[in-house]
Amino acid sequence: MNLPLVLGLLAAAYLIGSIPTALWVGRRFFGIDIREHGSGNSGATNTFRVLGKKPGSAVMAFDVFKGWAATSLASVMVSQGAIRPDQLLYFQLACGVLAVLGHIFPIYAGFRGGKGVATVLGMMLAIAPGTVGICLLIFLLVLFISRYVSLSSMTAGVAFALLQLLPPFRPDNSLLLVFGFVLAGLLIYTHRANIGRLRAGTESRVPLFGRK
Repeated sequence: MNLPLVLGLLAAAYLIGSIPTALWVGRRFFGIDIREHGSGNSGATNTFRVLGKKPGSAVMAFDVFKGWAATSLASVMVSQGAIRPDQLLYFQLACGVLAVLGHIFPIYAGFRGGKGVATVLGMMLAIAPGTVGICLLIFLLVLFISRYVSLSSMTAGVAFALLQLLPPFRPDNSLLLVFGFVLAGLLIYTHRANIGRLRAGTESRVPLFGRK
Protein backbone atom coordinates (compact mmCIF):
# COMPACT_ATOMS: atom_id res chain seq x y z
CA MET A 1 0.00 0.00 0.00
CA ASN A 2 1.21 3.48 -0.90
CA LEU A 3 0.28 5.08 2.42
CA PRO A 4 1.18 8.72 1.58
CA LEU A 5 -0.95 8.64 -1.60
CA VAL A 6 -3.84 6.93 0.19
CA LEU A 7 -3.80 9.45 3.04
CA GLY A 8 -3.51 12.35 0.61
CA LEU A 9 -6.52 11.20 -1.41
CA LEU A 10 -8.55 10.53 1.74
CA ALA A 11 -7.82 14.10 2.82
CA ALA A 12 -8.78 15.30 -0.66
CA ALA A 13 -12.11 13.46 -0.35
CA TYR A 14 -12.90 15.40 2.82
CA LEU A 15 -11.86 18.70 1.23
CA ILE A 16 -14.02 18.06 -1.84
CA GLY A 17 -16.97 17.31 0.40
CA SER A 18 -16.28 20.47 2.37
CA ILE A 19 -17.01 22.77 -0.57
CA PRO A 20 -19.98 24.75 0.86
CA THR A 21 -21.98 25.03 -2.34
CA ALA A 22 -25.19 26.43 -0.83
CA LEU A 23 -23.31 28.95 1.30
CA TRP A 24 -21.26 30.26 -1.63
CA VAL A 25 -24.26 30.44 -3.96
CA GLY A 26 -26.28 32.31 -1.35
CA ARG A 27 -23.50 34.81 -0.67
CA ARG A 28 -22.38 35.31 -4.27
CA PHE A 29 -25.74 35.65 -6.00
CA PHE A 30 -28.17 36.64 -3.23
CA GLY A 31 -26.02 38.36 -0.62
CA ILE A 32 -27.23 36.14 2.23
CA ASP A 33 -25.90 33.45 4.52
CA ILE A 34 -28.23 30.52 3.79
CA ARG A 35 -27.61 29.25 7.33
CA GLU A 36 -29.45 32.26 8.73
CA HIS A 37 -32.66 31.45 6.85
CA GLY A 38 -35.14 28.60 6.61
CA SER A 39 -34.02 25.52 8.50
CA GLY A 40 -30.54 26.93 9.05
CA ASN A 41 -28.85 24.15 7.09
CA SER A 42 -26.33 24.78 4.34
CA GLY A 43 -27.67 22.24 1.88
CA ALA A 44 -29.79 21.74 -1.22
CA THR A 45 -33.09 21.34 0.64
CA ASN A 46 -32.76 24.67 2.41
CA THR A 47 -31.59 26.29 -0.82
CA PHE A 48 -34.76 25.11 -2.54
CA ARG A 49 -36.78 26.44 0.36
CA VAL A 50 -35.12 29.85 0.64
CA LEU A 51 -33.77 30.67 -2.83
CA GLY A 52 -35.99 28.65 -5.17
CA LYS A 53 -35.80 25.83 -7.67
CA LYS A 54 -32.99 27.05 -9.94
CA PRO A 55 -30.41 27.74 -7.19
CA GLY A 56 -31.64 24.64 -5.35
CA SER A 57 -31.19 22.46 -8.42
CA ALA A 58 -27.71 23.84 -9.05
CA VAL A 59 -26.66 23.27 -5.44
CA MET A 60 -28.08 19.76 -5.41
CA ALA A 61 -26.34 18.84 -8.68
CA PHE A 62 -22.96 20.04 -7.44
CA ASP A 63 -23.37 18.40 -4.04
CA VAL A 64 -24.13 15.11 -5.82
CA PHE A 65 -21.03 15.65 -7.95
CA LYS A 66 -18.94 16.21 -4.80
CA GLY A 67 -19.91 12.81 -3.45
CA TRP A 68 -19.30 11.09 -6.78
CA ALA A 69 -15.93 12.77 -7.35
CA ALA A 70 -14.65 12.09 -3.85
CA THR A 71 -15.72 8.44 -3.92
CA SER A 72 -14.12 8.00 -7.34
CA LEU A 73 -10.73 8.84 -5.80
CA ALA A 74 -10.65 5.22 -4.63
CA SER A 75 -10.40 4.16 -8.28
CA VAL A 76 -7.37 6.45 -8.60
CA MET A 77 -5.80 4.58 -5.67
CA VAL A 78 -6.27 1.31 -7.55
CA SER A 79 -4.99 2.67 -10.86
CA GLN A 80 -1.88 4.01 -9.15
CA GLY A 81 -1.24 0.75 -7.32
CA ALA A 82 -1.78 2.35 -3.93
CA ILE A 83 -4.36 -0.29 -2.93
CA ARG A 84 -5.35 -3.72 -4.23
CA PRO A 85 -8.42 -4.05 -6.52
CA ASP A 86 -10.16 -6.20 -3.91
CA GLN A 87 -9.91 -3.27 -1.48
CA LEU A 88 -11.76 -0.89 -3.79
CA LEU A 89 -15.16 -0.98 -2.06
CA TYR A 90 -13.64 -0.33 1.37
CA PHE A 91 -11.85 2.76 0.15
CA GLN A 92 -14.85 3.91 -1.89
CA LEU A 93 -16.87 3.86 1.33
CA ALA A 94 -14.06 5.59 3.23
CA CYS A 95 -13.73 8.37 0.63
CA GLY A 96 -17.50 8.76 0.38
CA VAL A 97 -18.00 8.96 4.14
CA LEU A 98 -15.23 11.53 4.40
CA ALA A 99 -16.92 13.61 1.70
CA VAL A 100 -20.23 13.44 3.56
CA LEU A 101 -18.51 14.44 6.79
CA GLY A 102 -16.93 17.30 4.88
CA HIS A 103 -20.36 18.43 3.73
CA ILE A 104 -21.78 18.25 7.25
CA PHE A 105 -18.68 19.76 8.89
CA PRO A 106 -17.03 21.87 6.15
CA ILE A 107 -13.61 23.24 7.01
CA TYR A 108 -14.24 26.20 4.67
CA ALA A 109 -17.39 27.29 6.52
CA GLY A 110 -16.71 27.03 10.21
CA PHE A 111 -17.75 23.35 10.28
CA ARG A 112 -21.44 24.33 9.83
CA GLY A 113 -22.86 22.55 6.81
CA GLY A 114 -25.89 20.59 5.63
CA LYS A 115 -27.24 17.09 6.18
CA GLY A 116 -25.29 15.51 3.33
CA VAL A 117 -28.15 13.79 1.51
CA ALA A 118 -27.11 14.92 -1.98
CA THR A 119 -23.47 14.06 -1.25
CA VAL A 120 -24.52 10.60 -0.08
CA LEU A 121 -26.42 10.23 -3.35
CA GLY A 122 -23.27 11.04 -5.32
CA MET A 123 -21.26 8.64 -3.19
CA MET A 124 -23.63 5.75 -3.81
CA LEU A 125 -23.93 6.68 -7.49
CA ALA A 126 -20.20 5.98 -7.81
CA ILE A 127 -20.53 2.62 -6.02
CA ALA A 128 -23.87 1.19 -7.19
CA PRO A 129 -25.11 3.28 -10.13
CA GLY A 130 -27.86 0.87 -11.22
CA THR A 131 -29.54 0.66 -7.81
CA VAL A 132 -29.11 4.39 -7.23
CA GLY A 133 -30.63 5.15 -10.63
CA ILE A 134 -33.87 3.49 -9.53
CA CYS A 135 -33.72 5.26 -6.16
CA LEU A 136 -33.26 8.57 -7.96
CA LEU A 137 -36.44 7.92 -9.95
CA ILE A 138 -38.22 7.15 -6.68
CA PHE A 139 -36.86 10.38 -5.19
CA LEU A 140 -38.09 12.44 -8.15
CA LEU A 141 -41.50 10.76 -8.14
CA VAL A 142 -42.07 11.38 -4.43
CA LEU A 143 -40.77 14.95 -4.83
CA PHE A 144 -43.09 15.59 -7.77
CA ILE A 145 -46.09 14.28 -5.84
CA SER A 146 -45.35 15.71 -2.39
CA ARG A 147 -42.84 18.54 -3.02
CA TYR A 148 -41.14 17.50 0.24
CA VAL A 149 -37.39 17.04 -0.27
CA SER A 150 -37.05 15.49 3.20
CA LEU A 151 -39.71 12.85 2.52
CA SER A 152 -38.23 12.14 -0.90
CA SER A 153 -34.75 11.69 0.57
CA MET A 154 -35.88 9.30 3.29
CA THR A 155 -37.98 7.27 0.86
CA ALA A 156 -35.08 6.93 -1.58
CA GLY A 157 -32.70 5.95 1.23
CA VAL A 158 -34.99 3.22 2.51
CA ALA A 159 -35.60 2.05 -1.07
CA PHE A 160 -31.84 1.68 -1.61
CA ALA A 161 -31.54 -0.60 1.41
CA LEU A 162 -34.56 -2.71 0.48
CA LEU A 163 -33.64 -3.02 -3.20
CA GLN A 164 -30.36 -4.65 -2.24
CA LEU A 165 -32.31 -7.54 -0.74
CA LEU A 166 -33.58 -8.43 -4.22
CA PRO A 167 -31.40 -10.76 -6.35
CA PRO A 168 -30.98 -8.32 -9.30
CA PHE A 169 -29.57 -5.65 -6.98
CA ARG A 170 -27.85 -7.76 -4.32
CA PRO A 171 -24.21 -6.63 -3.98
CA ASP A 172 -21.31 -9.07 -4.17
CA ASN A 173 -19.91 -7.71 -0.93
CA SER A 174 -22.30 -7.94 2.04
CA LEU A 175 -20.64 -4.85 3.52
CA LEU A 176 -22.54 -2.71 1.02
CA LEU A 177 -25.82 -4.34 2.07
CA VAL A 178 -25.13 -3.56 5.73
CA PHE A 179 -24.04 -0.04 4.83
CA GLY A 180 -27.30 0.51 2.93
CA PHE A 181 -29.38 -0.21 6.03
CA VAL A 182 -27.11 1.88 8.25
CA LEU A 183 -27.44 4.71 5.75
CA ALA A 184 -31.24 4.44 5.72
CA GLY A 185 -31.29 4.56 9.51
CA LEU A 186 -29.02 7.60 9.59
CA LEU A 187 -31.17 9.41 7.02
CA ILE A 188 -34.26 8.86 9.15
CA TYR A 189 -32.38 9.93 12.30
CA THR A 190 -31.01 13.12 10.77
CA HIS A 191 -34.46 13.99 9.46
CA ARG A 192 -36.25 13.45 12.77
CA ALA A 193 -37.11 17.17 13.00
CA ASN A 194 -38.50 17.01 9.46
CA ILE A 195 -40.57 13.97 10.42
CA GLY A 196 -42.06 15.98 13.27
CA ARG A 197 -42.92 18.82 10.90
CA LEU A 198 -44.37 16.40 8.35
CA ARG A 199 -46.62 14.91 11.00
CA ALA A 200 -47.65 18.38 12.13
CA GLY A 201 -48.23 19.57 8.56
CA THR A 202 -45.71 22.40 8.92
CA GLU A 203 -42.89 21.08 6.70
CA SER A 204 -42.05 23.49 3.88
CA ARG A 205 -42.60 22.39 0.29
CA VAL A 206 -40.12 23.18 -2.47
CA PRO A 207 -41.31 25.57 -5.24
CA LEU A 208 -41.19 23.16 -8.17
CA PHE A 209 -43.44 25.32 -10.30
CA GLY A 210 -42.81 28.73 -8.78
CA ARG A 211 -40.94 31.64 -10.28
CA LYS A 212 -37.84 31.30 -8.17
